[in-house]
Amino acid sequence: MERHRPRIVDLMIVLAVLLVGLMEIWVPFASRAGGGNLWLSSAQVVIVAAAMVVRRTRPLIAAGVTFVLFSGLHIAEVTFLLFYGQFVPMVLTTFAVARHGKYREPYLGAALIIGTMLLGDLLVPELQDPDEIVFHWSALFGAYALGTWQRVMANQAAQARQRAIDAEVEATARATTAILEERTRMARELHDVVAHAMSVIVVQAGAAQLVTDDEDDVRRSLETIRSTGANALAEMRRFVTMLRDQDETALRVPQPGLSAVEQLVHDARANGLPVTFEVRGTPRDLPAGIDLAAYRIVQEALTNARQHASGVSSIEVIVDYAGGALHLGVHDDGMAVAQTSGKGHGLIGMRERVQLYGGSLRAGPSDTRGFLVDAVLPLGPQ
Repeated sequence: MERHRPRIVDLMIVLAVLLVGLMEIWVPFASRAGGGNLWLSSAQVVIVAAAMVVRRTRPLIAAGVTFVLFSGLHIAEVTFLLFYGQFVPMVLTTFAVARHGKYREPYLGAALIIGTMLLGDLLVPELQDPDEIVFHWSALFGAYALGTWQRVMANQAAQARQRAIDAEVEATARATTAILEERTRMARELHDVVAHAMSVIVVQAGAAQLVTDDEDDVRRSLETIRSTGANALAEMRRFVTMLRDQDETALRVPQPGLSAVEQLVHDARANGLPVTFEVRGTPRDLPAGIDLAAYRIVQEALTNARQHASGVSSIEVIVDYAGGALHLGVHDDGMAVAQTSGKGHGLIGMRERVQLYGGSLRAGPSDTRGFLVDAVLPLGPQ
């Protein structure tokens, strides 16, 4: 209903102009001036009223028909000079050109109106009275100025609405991106914690099954399973607390870093993995994010070696502070299985961590034997 209201109002205005204009000719009203043919004057009123129907959609055409007929027929002295049937439509179409014209139409319409009115003022005696000149030029100028002001206000409102829509879309996109990034981070953290712990538990449980006649070995395996499970549970509690607690103190729990890699290697040795650990270069303080990423990369690489390689006789872990970058290398000499194709969640998590800090990652079969994880994390100035 709201969309059709302007059109209904337009039709009512057109009908009013048509009826009052015809009555002005045939009654006649006192506003009818000059001499002219009744039927030609009536035809002019009908044509102008028909042109006004499209003054919103084709304002330049409506104004052209109205002003050209007005000036041309009066110059030929074949129609009456009418206020309601001619001048009122001229004012309305002038407003329409300024308000609804697009691109260059308002300027072309202004040129058309000025040109035809100047021609009429020069050649039509009834328009040459000073009071008449002041009146019709003031009315037309006021209509054009009002239409221009409304057009500018409408354009500014449309631009403001568009900016609001763009801002809302951008905010929604940022929120969606943040949610996806947070979900990815959560999935990565959960995988790193759970996968490492579960792989240790599975390996130790299998070892306990094989040495059921040796109580000491069974006891050591069960102790490893217990401590690993307890550590994983503590990590899970820390992670869940961080997600549920809005207090910033929940985010201040210390995160593991490269300083904990030596303990990680020690635990791996205790679990039966033949791991060697070497630090090259001069250790330096690392940003918290890179420190955590480096620890998780080494942790995941050891988890992959434990889960996806058979016949492992040695695993090398190398941390190299070389130049402006941190190099992490984990190399085993086992026989890699299909799961280490580079598409697992662990390798995806490592790749995302490295890309987050602008580094590079190589994860795949080595040139000689086994599987190699080689990560490079750029470091800023010390």
